[in-house]
Amino acid sequence: MLEGMMMNRPLLVSSIIDYAADVHPGTDIVSVTEDGLHRYGYGDARKRILRLANALRDLGVKPGDRVATLAWNGYRHFELYYAIAGIGAVCHTINPRLFAEQITYIVNHAEDTLLFFDLTFTPLVEKLSPGFPKSLRYVAMTDRAHMPASSLSGLLCYEEVLASGAPDLTWPELDENAACALCYTSGTTGDPKGVLYSNRATVLHALFVLPACAKALQNGRRVLPVVPLFHANAWGLPYTAPIAGAALIFPGAKLDGESLFALMDSERVTGGWGVPTVWLGLLAEMQKRGRKPNALTDVLTGGSAAPLSLIETFERDYGIDIVHGWGMTEMSPVGTTTRLGPQDAGRPLAERVDIKSRQGKRIFGVELKLVGPDGETLPHDGEATGELFVRGAAVVRGYYKGEQAEGRGLDADGWFGTGDVARITPDGYLIVVDRTKDLIKSGGEWISSIELENHAMGCQGVAHAAVIAVPHDRWGERPLLVVVKGKDADPCKDSILAQLGDKLAKWQLPDDVVFVDELPLTATGKISKLVLRAKFSDYKLSG
Repeated sequence: MLEGMMMNRPLLVSSIIDYAADVHPGTDIVSVTEDGLHRYGYGDARKRILRLANALRDLGVKPGDRVATLAWNGYRHFELYYAIAGIGAVCHTINPRLFAEQITYIVNHAEDTLLFFDLTFTPLVEKLSPGFPKSLRYVAMTDRAHMPASSLSGLLCYEEVLASGAPDLTWPELDENAACALCYTSGTTGDPKGVLYSNRATVLHALFVLPACAKALQNGRRVLPVVPLFHANAWGLPYTAPIAGAALIFPGAKLDGESLFALMDSERVTGGWGVPTVWLGLLAEMQKRGRKPNALTDVLTGGSAAPLSLIETFERDYGIDIVHGWGMTEMSPVGTTTRLGPQDAGRPLAERVDIKSRQGKRIFGVELKLVGPDGETLPHDGEATGELFVRGAAVVRGYYKGEQAEGRGLDADGWFGTGDVARITPDGYLIVVDRTKDLIKSGGEWISSIELENHAMGCQGVAHAAVIAVPHDRWGERPLLVVVKGKDADPCKDSILAQLGDKLAKWQLPDDVVFVDELPLTATGKISKLVLRAKFSDYKLSG
């Protein structure tokens, strides 16, 4: 081999904030806090991050130590991302929506040394602290004026901790494979599994995402991450936005449609990233006000399939460009995005919406393949359906501490099984058919719950919908449609089935429709099929 004559510099997370402070020092980071809006630029953020990094060292944090956060999207959480990783420690973001038992499990499994938490989580931390490691220390993410009266022993104040750190620091030159972040998946079976990200994978993932989201991520854009910093690194936005020079507008704890609309409007947000349930809430607020937030031009949605009706309404009625994405915590997490080309500009709206309902094309650095029931590789012809496997520089090769996840892992060639059932078109579009556990097998034929839900969401009077399989004496399984009615709407079973009958084959139609006040959500904002299956486990279909 003839070796190249180029420098070999480590890819480190700390280099991102250095770059942003040098090239985009005045670009905004705006946060909703307990004391109103906080605003500063990447340059001032870096100054505080250096102090915080020194303070963490003074508190005894060593390379490889896990430092936990239990916090919303805000500037202090952003600072922790960089200060912890910059000194070689691991930022362990905890999802507060997990069950109490799961939070206790992951804090102990990660062996966290410090826990930083937002004020709203004080009661939760106090309640769970007896089950946490005895050596764990606590820091409230606020200033002295807002420190809570708390039963936590030795509770520290974030601003005082930060102020105690020396202002100057030269980042240590770490091995780029050193771990920098830890996020636990909230699987439906067994205990959560830890995904341990490296500096190298995190920097590469940020660089891979930038061209795939070029419109949303560029200097002068103002992006609001509704996707939480505690979930899959907020889809990489804390790393991609500083490189691109895009402003970050952090919404704090209030993620309802009214609050998001007001913040987007006042801060002239150009783009938002979040799950479909969030955008349904924003859509309701836009319809109430008769307009969109004044500067909003694009929305990236992922986490679960976006309803066709949502995409069409955003595009047709408000001129908001919907970008559909797919990925998973184990992929850092973005794997694909929808990117229409110049050849698509003249297509009718219905055709553009159809393309955008797909999960998109792979980003650079991610490879996709489909695997059949006997382990054979299937063609990307838009017809063959199989389990989706992925491979790439920002994809896990295993879980923290060697844990095993049911149905997840590497095949003989080093590809990771996602648990998604999908098709891939000849021109590279990924179409996720369903999760393997959510497919409905009726009389030997497969029915996609995602396809049914998409069509149901387009029915008049339907606000939210979910489809699950219920046992059937003759067919094995049949689909049950669970519906939340729209405001001031009163659709009936027959009207919904009649509307679906124009779009689906008779054998694909749900056998029944039940109405509920709300659908249960998972810790990451997706509809919880697990809870629905448990709720309707004894449901009896007629016929």
